[in-house]
Amino acid sequence: MKMCKGLLLCALLLCGSAWAQFDHGYAGWDALVKKHVRWLPDNKQSRVDYNGFKAERAALKKVLDAMSAVTPAEFERWPREQQMAFLVNAYNAFTVELILTRWPDLKSIKDLGSLLQSPWKKKFFVLLGEERHLDWIEHEQLRPRYKDPRVHAAVNCASIGCPALRPEAFVAPKLEAQYDDGMMRFMSDRTRNRVAGGRLEVSMIFKWFREDFEQGQMGFHKLEDLFARYAAQLSDQPDEQQKLRERSLSPSFLDYDWSLNAVGR
Repeated sequence: MKMCKGLLLCALLLCGSAWAQFDHGYAGWDALVKKHVRWLPDNKQSRVDYNGFKAERAALKKVLDAMSAVTPAEFERWPREQQMAFLVNAYNAFTVELILTRWPDLKSIKDLGSLLQSPWKKKFFVLLGEERHLDWIEHEQLRPRYKDPRVHAAVNCASIGCPALRPEAFVAPKLEAQYDDGMMRFMSDRTRNRVAGGRLEVSMIFKWFREDFEQGQMGFHKLEDLFARYAAQLSDQPDEQQKLRERSLSPSFLDYDWSLNAVGR
């Protein structure tokens, strides 16, 4: 009996040790994005120094290898916020890695796709025990499993039209604040979301993922609820803000800019 108890204790200690090994502060990824991602002067968009990332490819590989080493069992033991932070950081880090596979000879992430396969369907990394593609993280995990529409302002598709890549890692203790801040910056960016000439013009993200914003999370049951929440960010004019709050402006959707979010572009 004592031997059984001893073996059980050892097993528990080993499991706990393996769990503790993963850095939920994401020090490596945080250092890289702080160094190579820059806010533009408006503090609403960011640009990425892919040359800088390329020069530190070994450091990025360590980050990616640590993510790939996480087992499904380990992941399932984590709280919801740690799981979400892990998946968002993995999406963003592996997206940078995908760009580096052809950098600087590309103008858009779409250049990495083909007629038969989008770049988001390419299986090029291991995560949670299997070979994965970026769409698996976003559309098979983050969106259906956690049902938080703010994730669309957190994952970054390496494009100017996308909400900004943050110059910091997502971490569980700050996840709510980071999600809220990402949404606020995106909704305040008048190049992508605005009232102009009496018309509400917004990002295609709200068309592509309309269902995510209309499932009741954050009190949003239709897109107009979202725009009412961010009326002050979408317009400086009191009458236009009032129309947004009254939900009397229907959205039209702007063309999406797939240009690479590289420094100097």
